Amino acid sequence: MIRRRVVIHGHVQGVFFRDSTRRLAEREGVAGWVRNRPDGAVEAVFEGDAEAVERLLRFMREGPRGAQVERVDVAEEEPEGLRGFSVG
Repeated sequence: MIRRRVVIHGHVQGVFFRDSTRRLAEREGVAGWVRNRPDGAVEAVFEGDAEAVERLLRFMREGPRGAQVERVDVAEEEPEGLRGFSVG
């Protein structure tokens, strides 16, 4: 079990980034959340199996069609035992 906090910069709001992330996280069995930030970035926290979290991180670097990802900041954190995945 690992936890990663991710901040995605670029044209990432208004392109179904959050919903696409939620669907992939649920399919991969990854818990956490994703939300838009006031600065135009998208922030997410993922907890789960290392390989599943890595698949989410790969998606974050590309995003859904229409997104233009400029930079992805990833930070390791201690898992908190999150359950489910929410969109804020």
